[in-house]
Amino acid sequence: MMFRFMNPLALFLLVILPLMIAVECRSGNGRRGSIRFSHLGVIRAVESGRGRRSRRMLFILRLTSLFLFMLAMARPQSGLREEEVLTQGIDIVLAIDVSSSMLAEDIKPNRLEAVKEVAGEFIRGRRNDRIGMVIFSGEAYTQCPLTLDYAVLSRFIDEIAVGMIEDGTAIGMGLATAVNRLRNSEAKSKVIVLLTDGRNNRGEIDPVTAAQAAQAFDIRVYTIGAGTRGTARFPVEDPVLGKRYVSVRVDIDEESLTRIAEMTGGRYFRANNRQRLTEIYQEIDAMEKTTIRVREYTRYAELFVYPLILGLLILLAEVVLANTLFRKIP
Repeated sequence: MMFRFMNPLALFLLVILPLMIAVECRSGNGRRGSIRFSHLGVIRAVESGRGRRSRRMLFILRLTSLFLFMLAMARPQSGLREEEVLTQGIDIVLAIDVSSSMLAEDIKPNRLEAVKEVAGEFIRGRRNDRIGMVIFSGEAYTQCPLTLDYAVLSRFIDEIAVGMIEDGTAIGMGLATAVNRLRNSEAKSKVIVLLTDGRNNRGEIDPVTAAQAAQAFDIRVYTIGAGTRGTARFPVEDPVLGKRYVSVRVDIDEESLTRIAEMTGGRYFRANNRQRLTEIYQEIDAMEKTTIRVREYTRYAELFVYPLILGLLILLAEVVLANTLFRKIP
């Protein structure tokens, strides 16, 4: 909220008020005239000091009304500052692998939980960009369509878990589903961030064909291979011994992921630990920044009518009192 006077020079008229007070005080101490009475009983009947109090009250009312009129002449205004964001934005779809191999603990606490946390940070750092999410395993489906409601999207990320879909790694289907979410987008930039920890072994669409579709719709794809090199510790539920760990070979199809990224103008990244995973999302975030132009303006509302009306009411009260209760003896 802002406040200003449209005609601040009118406030200089306020110097008249102390002059009026000085003149009133001086005239009040002098003789104002006399009336001869044939009998002093009339004077005694008049309440002592009443005339002086009435004169003072009327003067205060006149002074107040003049102050309010001068304030109205200065045109006080209240302003509300508003912003208009001018941006086309970016449409982003996060395609996340939720196959059982994402439970491997080479990225702490495990691959999937680490991705959920880092992706959540990525979402909270965006502004004015629509973001959606696709998850895939043996099949693929849209977990959340493109939205600006990041709180809802964050809740969908929290709900991701291994076992939501039949197991497998359908990278091509995951990418094709993400492309389908973006193909009708009118955003100036369309981006897919695809993360997986394996190689395509399920689905009707192979990754390269899906990448060609992305290329046709001018969609840029950043691919991330999640997992250390060599072997990784993987939890196994044994019906007899309970939970135990085995070492499994990390097998990421880096060649296909690199080709997908290059075909669409994106980049391939390898995340072998939690810190590197965070850095990758930060790099993508920096590369896909929206240029935002903000136009600020202030809307002002006129307030002069309030002191004007109040001043008129006080002036009216002065006139009424001067001719009734505080009427002078002729």
